[in-house]
Amino acid sequence: MLKKTLLTAASAAIAFGLTLGGANAAFPEKDITLIVPWGAGGGTDVFSRILVKNAKQHLGVNINVVNKTGAMGATGMGEIAQARPDGYTIGTITFQLSAYRNQGLAPLSYRDYSLIGLINQSAGAISVRTDSQFKDLKSMMDYAKANPGVLTAGHSGAGGGWHLALASAALKADVKLNYVPFDGAAPTRTALLGGHIAIATSGIDEMIEFYKDKKVRILAINALERHALFPDVPTVAEAGYPIEQPIMDWRGLAAPKGVPADRMKILIEGIKKCFDDPEFQKAATEKGFLLTWKGPQDFEKFLDGMEKTLAESLKAVDLYNPIK
Repeated sequence: MLKKTLLTAASAAIAFGLTLGGANAAFPEKDITLIVPWGAGGGTDVFSRILVKNAKQHLGVNINVVNKTGAMGATGMGEIAQARPDGYTIGTITFQLSAYRNQGLAPLSYRDYSLIGLINQSAGAISVRTDSQFKDLKSMMDYAKANPGVLTAGHSGAGGGWHLALASAALKADVKLNYVPFDGAAPTRTALLGGHIAIATSGIDEMIEFYKDKKVRILAINALERHALFPDVPTVAEAGYPIEQPIMDWRGLAAPKGVPADRMKILIEGIKKCFDDPEFQKAATEKGFLLTWKGPQDFEKFLDGMEKTLAESLKAVDLYNPIK
């Protein structure tokens, strides 16, 4: 009887030790997956890949990018939120998350995630092909006013940052455009270069290669100041259409809700090291990305304010349909 009791106690101790060891196992022990909710080749995909390129140096494991596209980013962002909260699946969250609920598109918001950090804010660009008849923003707006609903304007999703950025300028100019949605920046650019749309509204960083190759003319940047990499591109205000608070895109990283605090600490510190990496800083700057860093608390405050700002913009373009 005593022998049986001792064996039982020993088994329990071993089981407890294994459980404790599993709970306190080193993290991370294997590669991490980074879900990107937009297509390969677009701005978010490029940004995410250069961010985590040297992850092994900073976290001890690779971070592998997986693209999960569809539903204006909601498919991928939904997968991030629903992933197992063990720290091995994280994701890039983008501007659209700030508008989903207020548009009635998906029951997703920043509250569904454990935030890692805000990493990028991008200014919008209004672009045409270099052989376009429009040499500046005024000539484009004048034509659109004389021909309401004729000019096609491609964007990466209704209610997204670039749609709202152009729509707010058009609203001030009393202009009606024919908006054409695409699933990301890459297909929007393809449609512009192929002559399927007259105008593209996108992140200015997403046009840098085509701008350098003189395949597109950027009529204006939706920001308060000119971009250092696009010195000849006027702001929307300089082009004659002042906007007090331009809508800017954003990108950040998040994990599913419920990742243990010790693992979140490692992820946050590791991603911050990736952000500070000189190779990332150089590559991101060369591609036109405007870099910023806000840790989880400041990121949350930023997102709360963004939701409120966008609610008013969505009302202005009749896209406000909040999920209760």
